[in-house]
Amino acid sequence: MTRRDMLHAAGAALLAGTATTGLAAPRAKPLVFAHRGASALRPEHTLGAYAKAIADGADYIEPDLVITRDGALVARHENEIAETTDVATRPEFAARRTSKTIDGMAQTGWFTEDFTLAELKTLRAIERLGEVRPESRGYDGQFQILTFEEIIDFTAAEAAARGRTIGLVPELKHSTYFTGIGLPLEDRFLATIAAHDYTKRHPIEIQSFEIANLRYLRSKLGRPAHIKLMQLMAEGPIRPADVAAAGGQLTFDAMATPAGLREIAGYADVVAPSTRSIIPLAPDGRLAQPRSFVADAHAAGLLVRVWTFRPENRFLAGDFRSADGDNARHPAGSIAEIRRYLATGIDGFFTDDPALGRAAVDGI
Repeated sequence: MTRRDMLHAAGAALLAGTATTGLAAPRAKPLVFAHRGASALRPEHTLGAYAKAIADGADYIEPDLVITRDGALVARHENEIAETTDVATRPEFAARRTSKTIDGMAQTGWFTEDFTLAELKTLRAIERLGEVRPESRGYDGQFQILTFEEIIDFTAAEAAARGRTIGLVPELKHSTYFTGIGLPLEDRFLATIAAHDYTKRHPIEIQSFEIANLRYLRSKLGRPAHIKLMQLMAEGPIRPADVAAAGGQLTFDAMATPAGLREIAGYADVVAPSTRSIIPLAPDGRLAQPRSFVADAHAAGLLVRVWTFRPENRFLAGDFRSADGDNARHPAGSIAEIRRYLATGIDGFFTDDPALGRAAVDGI
């Protein structure tokens, strides 16, 4: 018998043993998603936040996408930008302050769709939670607002420099609202990922709290191996914005049932609930017993990513807080909390501090 024959025979025996003993393929390691970058340490959606997240081991970085008056996709968590930029201090833009209703909620401030990209580029990012995150606040004024194309280019450069794949997990924000004012996101988004070699071949998970836009993207994209669609979930009797706008009655609570999850699996690959939807808080603020959501989602053929772990005491369940005050960072507590959720079988999670997420996953 030649060496090749021996290897083939050994491989066949291994496969046969696996089949007869019923051994399953090893489960993939849960993925770490950098929520708006390393947003516990740098102003969110900036090059600083994304660079820190990648350096700290994030598998994916997240750009939330909104749009400018001239049709550029830019990374902001909301289209109202007073909390995350210095726009309120700019006298040249004082007259742009206005009131709008976005997804049924009245808001007053400055909105990306009222600015050209060139105008937004004159602004600088600031930390949204300055009292809670003084380290991040120390970077106020250092970073511009980024376009989606700039983020793709940066991710490609970092992946090449580090010799590892870095995924993108963009969220399309307020799709129904933007369509209603003549600035739809979806086709611009598709054109952008089609124009870049990195996004043609490397992992992308596209998120939305809405349903119609994900169905539209599925119809346009098909099911390429490197692209997944992620249905974000709110908790409670809340309707997705597109459902509410159309007068429908479907709620996120109904979507979270076994039947609702099977429906989601018809157009999405991933479901992303809040952490407390998986393990709720008991009346004393500590973690209660896990719900069946993860098992139900897996039974429907869906991966489960949860949002969002944050390292400050005020965001931790009571089991994991230190005695140092609400605003204090508690890395050990955050790692312990993440591991409690990992034990439920989730496939990934969003975190404001990817280094802690990496430690939780890797057992450091």
